[in-house]
Amino acid sequence: MAKLRDYMRDRIVKEIPYVKINGSMSKRLPNNLNVSFQYVEGESILLSLDLDGIAASSGSACSSGSLEPSHVLLAMGLTAELAHGSIRFSLCKDTTKREIDYTVDCLKTVIEKLRYMSPLFKPDDKGAINV
Repeated sequence: MAKLRDYMRDRIVKEIPYVKINGSMSKRLPNNLNVSFQYVEGESILLSLDLDGIAASSGSACSSGSLEPSHVLLAMGLTAELAHGSIRFSLCKDTTKREIDYTVDCLKTVIEKLRYMSPLFKPDDKGAINV
């Protein structure tokens, strides 16, 4: 699972601009990946991914079901904007590389579409995070 999680992380970081991987990569469960996407809301990402048959969660497990940004992500130093744009992916022992590829491909399309609609997104934004 850790290899697939790292593969997913690497694809997301390489192929989607303005992302931040949340938390330590060495001190986490092997099936967990939490990513912030600047300029988009996590709930919008989740709704779009759901239409593609992909299940994920917003924020951390500690804050699921809440409209407030995750207190855990805020304590880690994320801004409220980045915390609101966070998605948590959980893999299982049956997750395949093909499913990861499908998820990242859909995610790229979703993020691009949502950013295009966002009044906050400007590709040359000097305040953008670069990870």
